Amino acid sequence: MKQPIVLFFLCLNFLWSFGQEDVLEDFQSSELNQPGKQFPMVNSQGYVRFKVNAPAADSVSVSLGLGGSGGTTLTKNNEGFWTGTTAGPMDEGFHYYHLTVDGGTFNDPGANNYYGSTRWESGIEIPAHDEEFYALKEVPHGAVQQILFPSPSTETSRRAFVYTPPGYQKDTDKEYPVLYLQHGWGEDETAWMNQGRANLIMDNLIAEGKIDPFIIVTTYGMTNEIKWGGIRDFDIKHFQTVLTEELIPYIDSNFRTLAHPGNRAMAGLSMGGMETRMITMNKPSLFAYYGLLSGGTYSPEDVKEHDELKLVFLSAGSKENPDRVKNAVSELKNAGVNAVSYVSEGTAHEFLTWRRSLRELAPLLFN
Repeated sequence: MKQPIVLFFLCLNFLWSFGQEDVLEDFQSSELNQPGKQFPMVNSQGYVRFKVNAPAADSVSVSLGLGGSGGTTLTKNNEGFWTGTTAGPMDEGFHYYHLTVDGGTFNDPGANNYYGSTRWESGIEIPAHDEEFYALKEVPHGAVQQILFPSPSTETSRRAFVYTPPGYQKDTDKEYPVLYLQHGWGEDETAWMNQGRANLIMDNLIAEGKIDPFIIVTTYGMTNEIKWGGIRDFDIKHFQTVLTEELIPYIDSNFRTLAHPGNRAMAGLSMGGMETRMITMNKPSLFAYYGLLSGGTYSPEDVKEHDELKLVFLSAGSKENPDRVKNAVSELKNAGVNAVSYVSEGTAHEFLTWRRSLRELAPLLFN
């Protein structure tokens, strides 16, 4: 019996080893690390290595992704440092993560923080093969400014961020179209400029002559008051009032906009896409361009009486449900609607999907 047992375990070892990738020791500090911090590190394959100083801790692990799914258990050395490497490569692009130390949730002291999962999370960037389109380059740059606009419906002033393209400050006679761009659940109005790098995507597209300049406005979608998985409980009417009756009039009064539906677009990622769909269905005369980025679909029946409509853009990552997006666009086209689908190859419900989606959407707007 010994020989068959030995052969069995040799086969198991071969099968386990087959297809396993040797981890290259070419790790470099993440570009999103805090100044002077070496860890976390990323190698050329997309593996991530963590190192945390917690000498009094009994257990340390890393949770990656929106909501902290997935995990890497770290191992403690004699000096009190906990280290560990992800079991496999991460998808390209930006990811949230946090530490779990003895059951408590903490951020990595080596990484910068970004608002996601309804809290400030650590962030890491896995270099992408096509990262040039959102890279910081030596091109003319637009400005991103914080504004506070009055909101009688919520009895306070609310915050928004406004991207104005290069030349906005100098050419004081020119007016611009506007894209209202919404974040997803767990995020806020900082997401598109920080995690999404929307301003850099715009700067690069403008510099390459691929788009005519336009303004982008991001504001908090009032989504985080509901718990994860409770989307059906979300009531759009409060945010709809803020956006359509308070923010848009403020932007049109305080910025040089082309204040007409034909020069106004709304798009959003994930739950922001759901908000976009609801508001464009309720207020079809306000926007001419709709974009749902991993955020649902429209049917021909949904938009049959939308007289101002010029474009429906639907996107998803290839690891999501791309056929749903493709099929919806095919039905819209057959009904005579100008509709475009985009699938981000190799990505899931994550910011590289949405960065790429904005890159594809922007040249289609305001033509």
